[in-house]
Amino acid sequence: MSELKKARRSRVTSFDVARAAGVSQPSVSRAFTPGASITEETRNRVLTAARELGYVPNVFASSLSKKSSGMIAVISGNLNNPFYSESLQVFVENFQRTGRQVLAFSVRDQTGSDEVIMQALRYPVDGIVMTSARVTSEMVKMSEGLGIPVVMFNRRVPGTNLATVQCDNASGGAALARRMHAAGARDFLVLRGDPLGSTTNDRVGGFRRALDEMGGATVTEVEGGSNYSGAYGAMMSRFGSPSPRWPDAIFAVNDIMAIGCADALRGNFGIRIPEDIMLAGFDGIREGQREPYRLTTVRQPIESMVSETLAILDHPGLRGPSLRLIPGDLIPGNTVRARGEA
Repeated sequence: MSELKKARRSRVTSFDVARAAGVSQPSVSRAFTPGASITEETRNRVLTAARELGYVPNVFASSLSKKSSGMIAVISGNLNNPFYSESLQVFVENFQRTGRQVLAFSVRDQTGSDEVIMQALRYPVDGIVMTSARVTSEMVKMSEGLGIPVVMFNRRVPGTNLATVQCDNASGGAALARRMHAAGARDFLVLRGDPLGSTTNDRVGGFRRALDEMGGATVTEVEGGSNYSGAYGAMMSRFGSPSPRWPDAIFAVNDIMAIGCADALRGNFGIRIPEDIMLAGFDGIREGQREPYRLTTVRQPIESMVSETLAILDHPGLRGPSLRLIPGDLIPGNTVRARGEA
């Protein structure tokens, strides 16, 4: 008991716990490491001693000896899009399962990405994941010089060799175009997101190329702001005149914009979906699959994309393609008519 009282006088270390539990210091480290090789009896002895001493592992101190902190910075630019908040949840769950932690940062203004990356680099992070934020080539060079891998998640940076993991957005856009075309749509309205974002450009590009191959279709593009209010406002602006020209189908490049479209069309103009206008989104967010939406969409394989991202962070030196494309899943939903339905 005197050992416990002595240890409480100053900050308790893993060596104090090891002495109190009668084990080696590495055994203490293994007891607090998920999946580490240690007997249940030894783990219980360590945890009991730690609880009595009030010991909490110090991640920063541990990182000095291991040259690894177990921390990954995840930088997001648009958490108003549920896809990115759902992705962050999967990142956190996967990192915690392997004994690592997420430092989450958000970029309100896309032009401020470099400033937020600098904030992240003040911590001993083992890697950086960029979900929807942009990054400049200068910041890429800085992270490479520090030996900190950067992985782009669902976003490409043209002109760099950054490792990138994303859904095959072009193929997904093409699949949606073919489905709506087969259902009889010929006059399309496309609701774009970030005009400088690779995700928007890939989805719209794939959508338009598929329509060009099938022929007989017209496409009009409008900006939707990548969010609910932007899409809702776009519908009100475009169709608020006395004699609007209604399209056969609308493709919103993400689900949250498709939801904004659906609410504006139904609530203000009495449009029936899909009877009057067909509608498709992209991402497969949970909200879009609930009533009253049940969107026709392409679901991004978040679990597979996160797993691939973690594999790159764990082995940044391995050679391989810098762009990892993972196919999405077409979700039929209820917002596009079946083939041949009138």
